[in-house]
Amino acid sequence: MQIFGALLFGVLVPVAFRWGTDIDGWLLPEQISTIVATTFAITLGLIGLRQLARLPGVEESIYCVPALLVSFLLALAALLMLRLEYNRYLFPTSFALTVVWVFVAHALNRRYRTVRLAIVPGGEVETLASIREVEWLPLDTPTLPPGRLNGLIVDLRQDLDPRWERFIADCALAGIRIFHVKQIRESLTGRLEITQLSENTLGSLNPDALYLKIKQGLDWIFALLALVLLFPALLLVGLAIWLESPGPAIFRQTRVGFRGLPFHVYKFRTMRTDSEVSGDRRQQAITLLDDERITRLGRFLRRTRIDELPQLINILRGEMSWIGPRPEALPLAQWYEKELSFYRYRHIVRPGISGWAQINQGHVTAVDQIRDKLHYDFYYIKNFSPWLDVLIALRTVGIVISGFGSR
Repeated sequence: MQIFGALLFGVLVPVAFRWGTDIDGWLLPEQISTIVATTFAITLGLIGLRQLARLPGVEESIYCVPALLVSFLLALAALLMLRLEYNRYLFPTSFALTVVWVFVAHALNRRYRTVRLAIVPGGEVETLASIREVEWLPLDTPTLPPGRLNGLIVDLRQDLDPRWERFIADCALAGIRIFHVKQIRESLTGRLEITQLSENTLGSLNPDALYLKIKQGLDWIFALLALVLLFPALLLVGLAIWLESPGPAIFRQTRVGFRGLPFHVYKFRTMRTDSEVSGDRRQQAITLLDDERITRLGRFLRRTRIDELPQLINILRGEMSWIGPRPEALPLAQWYEKELSFYRYRHIVRPGISGWAQINQGHVTAVDQIRDKLHYDFYYIKNFSPWLDVLIALRTVGIVISGFGSR
């Protein structure tokens, strides 16, 4: 219905306003190519928006403009590459009207279609109360509450009373969707908690091999383009670092990467080379809040994430990706492996400059915080897909602007 309304409001309305009953105007070659292109852009943009909206913490109203802008730019690029004439009035007008339609439809949907989920008592369902995005309806007896219902939540690992078992079966037969408590908590929080591998919570222990290859190719292409375009600016940053404090402009550190193999990550140096930290290698690898070792320029580079740009070299070498779990320094990774179960599993995909844990949590080092970070990393691995990468890329832009999570 959203796509149908967008096509009606974003394509047919401006065309009818421009040409009315003039059939010859409707059949002009530039008019036909524009209608086809805008139809493609609207359909692709709304499908992408719907895929993004399924991920945790995504408000359609926030990502509406970026999703549609990307799809309309792709359609425009196709028109230019094919050297097809297009209507310069209809194309931007269609984009603007489609955005208005999606905002209106989203507002109406939020007002009249609040998600309502009934909860079968017992097990871990009590943990859902802290999530406020849903209207929770706890059940005392095996009867459905009045009104519209989007699903039934139950902890399927507990031993249920036969009355509740029959109730759940009747609900399933009536077409009501049944959700396991861990499944719904994962989809709403963006975190995946595992306690033992026998639960097979992650499904397959290997992400999509085809997408891994495709992503690696795209990472390499975009990293090469970025390095060529940014090379003069990177030289200026390196010169500024060298002038501010003695020492090399590039900092190299051993970290644990893809498949658990160590590699050297490259960053712009943000600390003084003459600074020392007491303690073992693990303590030296931890960046503290308001760390005195960080230079004045270094704080700016860290807040804007410019210090991460030399990792384009790591991407070109196949050691990293644009998006993935952040690689940890070798002493920290060895410590975390001893303290946290399944920590090594995060190395099944290439580490990234940005990642799902980074945009949700920021920089952390304590074991309890790393355990939460691990839950975000597991969610990313289980839901490894282009749509999740697109969401992380869009939210990373906001992170860079706000400086969230930097140290």
